[in-house]
Amino acid sequence: MLHLFLHTHRTEGAMDSTATIFDPNRFSEKATNSRLTQVWTALPGIIQKFDAGALTCEVQPAIKGRVTQEDGSIQLVNMPLLLDCPVVFPHGGGCSLTFPIKAGDECLVVFASRGIDYWWQLGGIQPPPEARMHDLSDGFVIPGPWSQARKIASVSTGAVQLRSDDGAAFIELNPGSHNVKCRTSGDFSVKCKNFTVEASAGASIKAPAIQLEGPLTNAAGAAAQMAGGVETDADVTAAGISLKSHVHSGVSTGSSNTGGPK
Repeated sequence: MLHLFLHTHRTEGAMDSTATIFDPNRFSEKATNSRLTQVWTALPGIIQKFDAGALTCEVQPAIKGRVTQEDGSIQLVNMPLLLDCPVVFPHGGGCSLTFPIKAGDECLVVFASRGIDYWWQLGGIQPPPEARMHDLSDGFVIPGPWSQARKIASVSTGAVQLRSDDGAAFIELNPGSHNVKCRTSGDFSVKCKNFTVEASAGASIKAPAIQLEGPLTNAAGAAAQMAGGVETDADVTAAGISLKSHVHSGVSTGSSNTGGPK
């Protein structure tokens, strides 16, 4: 029910009116809004420190807080630093995707509806440490959002990529063609127990130099073919015969050819 109280008075032949409005709905809305100012859901932030051991961040909220002064004016101030915020890296089933978080990275801080202290320290199902709700003390850091001032360029719209921000290095999977591509301006290294490549249409390697440490084995028994020459400082053995130290049979002075190598 809307209640209106209107009071009027006259001054020197002119009428001024002063209206005083009492609206229970307005008072309820104001009280609700006042309470909501203490409920934190999510905020963009800027990472100040990253603890790679504890997997936590110190974050500066990127939205200023409003403080009402004694004269009723509003002052915008930096909100307090958010300490020991657990980082959300995608993981599951024994696998994880991590990022080398640096100070200055932008992020999204999501605030839990209950205190997370005991869960963070012990894991499992734990009671809340106290009755606080949607508090600045219970933020999770999700790396990833970009402001327009810091967004990356040339995002692929046809393939998923794990890439550097500058795009100079990436691993790409195209869901349509099922092609997988890897590109880098740096080095590419693989360390593993066994390395196997199966290519139905053959495989080609284009590189100015290839360094191979360990034996190269053709398990299928097919002949290896090279269009260019082969140079080596070590010996070459074919069917048990050394290229460097083999001897020939049927050697005699003259113009005849020697016998086969032994």
